[in-house]
Amino acid sequence: MKASPLVCWLHDCSQGSTALVGGKCASLGELMRAGALVPPGFAVTVAGYRQFLAGSGAQHLLASHLEQLDYRDPQALDAASAEIRAHLESATFTAQLEDEIAEFYRRLGERCGDAAVAVAVRSSATAEDLPNASFAGQQDSFLWIRGAGQVLQYVRRCFASLFGARALAYRARMGFDHDKVAICVGVQKMVDSSAAGVMFTLNPSNGDPSTILINANFGFGESVVGGEVTPDEFMVNKVGLEILRRVVSRKQVYYTVDRESQVSRRFELAAELQEAPSLRDEEIVELAGIGKRLEQHYGYPLDLEWAVERGTAGATDVFILQARPETVWSNKARVPASPAGASPMDLILSTILAGQRLG
Repeated sequence: MKASPLVCWLHDCSQGSTALVGGKCASLGELMRAGALVPPGFAVTVAGYRQFLAGSGAQHLLASHLEQLDYRDPQALDAASAEIRAHLESATFTAQLEDEIAEFYRRLGERCGDAAVAVAVRSSATAEDLPNASFAGQQDSFLWIRGAGQVLQYVRRCFASLFGARALAYRARMGFDHDKVAICVGVQKMVDSSAAGVMFTLNPSNGDPSTILINANFGFGESVVGGEVTPDEFMVNKVGLEILRRVVSRKQVYYTVDRESQVSRRFELAAELQEAPSLRDEEIVELAGIGKRLEQHYGYPLDLEWAVERGTAGATDVFILQARPETVWSNKARVPASPAGASPMDLILSTILAGQRLG
């Protein structure tokens, strides 16, 4: 039987690769197969994580802390999590795994024309982004990481984040066995985005499947995902892609790269931009069209992360950074339009009496 790779390219992954690279990286590979514009990158696989964990000597520590842990005790949970994470963050890679991660990063740099290409280092758990459970945001991700040494450091931190207090408590509550949940890490070329945010291929407030909702802010998407701003909101008709509603909010902060230190950080938004729309109309329509096509590809409503990169010559690239099932309205039981056994005439009369339009 062929051994699983320690590291693989995202473009070699698909929706069926969750057991190898986790939900997030599998989704990125599937997005590429669906024709979406996705930043190139690679994944450190379950096999890589298992090799790291075995070499870290953490198994005894995990068993002694997790078997008897009361997940309803916040202090005990925080203490156990802190000790486990500190141990893993100071552990070393095997020479094989360290060499493979460094080599894939070197080859990514060659592809991007930058030996120290800036990347996002993102956790991808094997029990993540499932239709019946949302693990989004429970493991760590890091933006604008440069150099092989920094990539290795942050891959280690992503591995350790599988044992964050929130993640431990959620897995216990949902009945997931800690030993059977693994974590992978995606390393992707960073999008130097002018605007970013999230998009739902239905209306998340009422479940209306005929509309698409886009939330946006300037810079990277962290201010939107982290709830640090009230984002701009754009509602689009899914059929004709007409913009139905624009709500431009007052946005005071955003995230982007500090050009001097070459790290991602939070900035105050210039006064003249705070109440300006973060997206142009043509970008809104293009985003909605991408969301519509991806929903058709996956076959269910989606929660998407995206970023727009505007070039100096006026060209705009719209990247999709993540796709996961929409888990609120998609899991609601559908109420039948009429009682079981009702005739077509019963349905017509009931809609007339209720004041509803037919068709």
